[in-house]
Parts: sequence; C-alpha cells; structure tokens
Amino acid sequence: MLHYLLLHPSNIILIFHPLLAIAVSIRVIMKRPATGVALAWLVLIAAVPFGGVLIYLLIGEHRIGRGRTRAIERLRTDYQKIADIAIQKGATDVDWSRHAFTARGMDKLGETIMGSRTVCGSELQLISDTQVILEKITEDVDAAQKSVLMEFYIWNAGGLADQVMEAVIRAAQRGVSCRLLIDALGARPWWKGKQPQQLREAGVKLLPALPVGIFRTFVGRTDLRIHRKIIVIDGEVAWTGSANLVDPRFFKQGAGVGQWVDAMVRLKGTVVIPMGAIMIGDWMLETGESINDIAEDAGLHFVDPYGPADVQVVPSGPGESGDGLLQMLLALINAAQDELVLTTPYLVPDESLLRAIIGAAGRGVKVLLIVPEKVDSLLTRYASRSYFDELLRVGVKIYLYQGGLLHTKSVMADGAISMFGTANLDMRSLWLNYEVSLFVYEPEFANELRSLQQTYIDDSRRLDSAEWKTRSFKERLLENTLRLVSPLL
Repeated sequence: MLHYLLLHPSNIILIFHPLLAIAVSIRVIMKRPATGVALAWLVLIAAVPFGGVLIYLLIGEHRIGRGRTRAIERLRTDYQKIADIAIQKGATDVDWSRHAFTARGMDKLGETIMGSRTVCGSELQLISDTQVILEKITEDVDAAQKSVLMEFYIWNAGGLADQVMEAVIRAAQRGVSCRLLIDALGARPWWKGKQPQQLREAGVKLLPALPVGIFRTFVGRTDLRIHRKIIVIDGEVAWTGSANLVDPRFFKQGAGVGQWVDAMVRLKGTVVIPMGAIMIGDWMLETGESINDIAEDAGLHFVDPYGPADVQVVPSGPGESGDGLLQMLLALINAAQDELVLTTPYLVPDESLLRAIIGAAGRGVKVLLIVPEKVDSLLTRYASRSYFDELLRVGVKIYLYQGGLLHTKSVMADGAISMFGTANLDMRSLWLNYEVSLFVYEPEFANELRSLQQTYIDDSRRLDSAEWKTRSFKERLLENTLRLVSPLL
C-alpha cells in the first residue's frame, strides 16, 4: 500500500486531503469565528489541498501563547487597581448631562466589555501636519525630565524622524528613563539598521514588540501585531493617532501612492493616565517586569484634570478585549442622527460594520466616507472597492482622496462624539491588531475633527455612481473574488 502511494503521489492527496480537511473544518466550526471568517477558511481549506490547512494552522486562530495569556490576566488586575485609584480621586466623575444621550451608554458599554471608563478633564490638540507633529514631539522629548515612553508599529530612518531619535538619545544621556517598544515586524527594516544600536548605546531601553521567528510561529500567530502609536512624556503629556514614527518625505517613496497623510493628538490632563497604563502594560507583557516598578521608574502619577474634554481610552487586541472595539464603533455609528463622517486608509468591514453604515444612510443620516484613491496594498484596494456598490446604492457619499495615502483613522457623529486613533475600518484592526482608540465626548474636538475631514474632502473626488457602474467585468470579478477572502487579509 505504502509502495503504491509512493509511486502514485496524487493518490495521497485523494485519500488524505479530505480526511485532513474534514478534521480541520470541524475545528474551525467549533472555534465559532464570525460567519464570514469561518466560510472563508472553510473554502480555502477545501480548495487548496494541504496548503489551506497549513495556512489555517499558522494564522487561522488568535493564538497568543499561554505565557502571554496568563500575563494579560495579571495585567487586567493591575489595570483595575489603576482604575480604582482614578475613581477614588474623581477622574471618572463625568457630567453626562452636558453630552448626547447616547454618550453615557457608550461609556457603560466600554466599561462592561473592557473595563474602560471615561475620564473627565482633558485637552486634545489635533495636529495634521506631519512635519509639525515630529517637531513638537522632538520638543516634548527635549523637555522631558523623568521619562520618555514610546510605542510604535513602524519607525523609519530619515528626515525629521532622525531628530526625534536624537532627542531621545539626548534625554537618556541626561538621565531621563527612556523606554521604546517598536513592533518587530512592522519596523523590520529599521531593526536591521544602525539606529537601534545607537539608542541602546545611549542608555535607551529598547525592545522589539512581539518578536517573530520559527519557534514563535508554533507558539502564536506572527501576524498579530502591535499597531499602537503612543508617546507619554513625564506622565504629563501623551500622543496618539495614525502617524508612525516616520517622515513621509522619506517613507515608501517607491510605492506609487504619494506621501502618507496622518493626524495625531497631543494630550494633557486625566487622559494621560490610561495612555501611560497601556504603554507600561505592553512593556510588562514583553519583559515580565512588575508594572509597579515600571510605573515608578517612569514617574507615572495621578494627573489632575486639564481641559474640557471627556475621553474614553479603548485598548483592543487578541486576549484583551474580544470584539470590544467593534462594539464601541457600532454603537457610535448607530447613535448618529444627522451626519456621520468616516476616514480610513483601508476599508474591509465585517458584515456587522457594513450593515451599520448602510443602516445609518438608510435612516436618513448624511454619511460621508473618505478613503485614499491609491493604497499600498493591491489586494486590500480591490477588496475595499467591492463594498462601494452597496454603499453608493443607499446614498453614502464616497470621496477618493487625491493628495497621497490618507492614513488618518477617524469617525465623527453629529458634531458631538468622535473616534480617533490607530484602528482602520478593517477586520485586521478590529480583530487581530493591538490598537488604541479615543472616544471623545466633546463638541469642540468633534468640530475640529470635522474641519480636518473637510480638508480631506476638498482634496478628493467624489465617486460617481453612474461612472462606477461602467467598470469592466474583469475588475468587478477581481473585487468580488477578493471580497470572499477579505476576512483573511
């Protein structure tokens, strides 16, 4: 029998592939992923002998490793202690009477699902010029007296990003505690360069987040990434948003998409407390250090209210929040009554998010969607376009940004509530990446964000429904084919 199979290897596929496919398909079903995700995996497993099974075993489940799972459980306890202190000191005493009725419900939703409560009294400075962002970050680092904490998905050498690095080196040399957590895969080219060594030689504590390797492939998924962008200075000032630590003039210039267009917020007040907690929590997960020791070394402390905004900080990712971020996003979209404006570089929604946007337009909400004309992923580009027909049909106005790769991630509802941070409107951000999002309950910030979104609209062309229908059969086939596997992108 064995000799026969060796002489006729095609029979191995005929005999063993169905058995293996059935076994792994049962595993997929018992894991109970989202329906679209499950169907995509079942098709791949059945259609690609052995390869589909292998791909599923490598990246089909949210495996983060037992050690990290246990560490996240400990981290939840530490976060609760920090939250208890904030509650005792009145940081969560929000006056909900001054906000939209739905805001209180969203706060409760975040608390129930993720333990994230809204803190009162923060200032948000929205900045959309990347050169200004990098210059101000450099100034904040140069002003640091106790600590500099940074967490980024990508760091790219060149231009003003080098000035930030030099400022961190100066800070470390004058005795400031500097900790940098940079994603191992997102910043892979940077890790191979000279700058990591220069930072370490200056005394900077530098770590690759979620290191990759053959052994780790069998312990956990290597495509689960730290996509957060966080800076905390002296426990007094924080930054977050869509921008990686790159100067767009020196980043992916050969990609054919133009410069990346980002926005960040500089934060002061009570919102700095949860931002610092997330950063040191991620550091603890990589090192096993006590979160109390890290906080003490970084000089983190309770921050008094500063500014009018009430902000709910929502960290998300495998093992941390389940579908918490998606639930918050759906609540925000469903709360919109008059206008809903969304910006994202990558639009690959799951069925619930797609139906929420369609439902908003269907009930008379003015829905504006701004996406870049060109993106750096051909697969994502065509998968995203497969959703345009349904959106246009219900009256969603789609704007294709012409000024580069629009990378800002934002949602604004009714000039009252905003979502701003690192998460794209795609299944990877909502299910797989570690992200951080701000839900801001403050009309002034919502209006500032709406003004920024309008500048994007002014530099876009509106997608014409009649024109869209004229695209070729080949394009439509490619779009719809990639949509079938979009849960896997």
